[in-house]
Amino acid sequence: MAPSLTFRVSTPEPTPSKKAAESLAAFTLSTPAESSMRLTTKDIIDDARLSKSPKSLVGDDEAALRSEAQMEELRKKFVGDLDLPESEEPLLKESRRRFVLFPIQYPEIWQMYKKAEASFWTAEEMDLSKDLHDWNNRMNDNERHFISHVLAFFAASDGIVNENLLERFSNEVQVAEARCFYGFQIMMENIHSETYSLLIDTYIKDNAEREYLFDAIETIPCIKQKAEWALKWITDKDCTFAERLVAFAAVEGIFFSGSFASIFWMKKRGLMPGLTFSNELISRDEGMHTDFACLLFSHLKRRPHPDTINAIIAQAVVIEQAFLTDALPVKLIGMNADLMCQYIEFVADRLLVALGNEKMYNKTNPFDFMDMISLQGKTNFFEKRVSDYSKAGINHSGTSEAATSSSTLYVVSSLL
Repeated sequence: MAPSLTFRVSTPEPTPSKKAAESLAAFTLSTPAESSMRLTTKDIIDDARLSKSPKSLVGDDEAALRSEAQMEELRKKFVGDLDLPESEEPLLKESRRRFVLFPIQYPEIWQMYKKAEASFWTAEEMDLSKDLHDWNNRMNDNERHFISHVLAFFAASDGIVNENLLERFSNEVQVAEARCFYGFQIMMENIHSETYSLLIDTYIKDNAEREYLFDAIETIPCIKQKAEWALKWITDKDCTFAERLVAFAAVEGIFFSGSFASIFWMKKRGLMPGLTFSNELISRDEGMHTDFACLLFSHLKRRPHPDTINAIIAQAVVIEQAFLTDALPVKLIGMNADLMCQYIEFVADRLLVALGNEKMYNKTNPFDFMDMISLQGKTNFFEKRVSDYSKAGINHSGTSEAATSSSTLYVVSSLL
């Protein structure tokens, strides 16, 4: 008996603003209650202030049930030719060929792995000799507070990404080329985590404060919120692989974007060369990881309906905006909070386009220094001391162009 076919019915697309509103409603999000609170760069946000951030961006139990029902309805809609069960997806269908690499079946996926492999670096190549002087003598208390909390988030987040790769994606994906990429990504996330831990260890001399930052997903409410959002996608057994792929593209492509931009802002001011250079390396890596998620997504035969994708991305945007404008505002380092919100929406739009959706926010990049960084990254990225770090001949046969091209959604402007 031939399998029954289910085709997506074309309907008029709602306006971007309506999409955003419907997406947020589907996830029953609340906006930050205290976004109007004014803070000067002389007023450090202490832990009591952090705890006043919204306790949950998900909503109450009744709203959560309503949201789940709406998501179940959305799951019946899809993009693709066939309504395949997930176990029949070519990427996920069990196969003993996963044990054998050649012949390459997915050349695009394999090239992404080779690109990641060619961009290998280690934490030992960071030069932090000038950072401590800047930390102690050129930065004020607000700036130190902000950067230490951003590093605390990063130090924990890479472990969460690895948790997902180890517990879910690496076990689910059956394609050998993709498993190569995930194996390498796990190693690079370990290097990122080590780097952030070294930065905290270098800058923070008080043992109690250092432990407090290392335990950020339990001790700092605004970081705990972001961590819990990511962790729920790992533990949720009802969500499809495609939905979780979008969610972790949002973690690495949106949750990291504002913090990366804030550190690049420090670079613009000539501060913390070790921190800012590690930020260049890590933001490039995370851009590749986000690109890889989008590439795998494009290979799925049954993809979520655009409304489902919009809902996931919109939730990540609200959480990231709350993080950097209310709970840990970028005002502390002299950045404009409204422009940061715009930048996060700009990044989200590019991610949506990469996932095959239309833009939802239609915002431009408000930070010219991010465009400048992308241009510098294409021309002289490997002229720095770390140019010797490649183990794969990255400077030969034009490979460096591939390795430093516009993969990073946050720092490269080629997807404008």
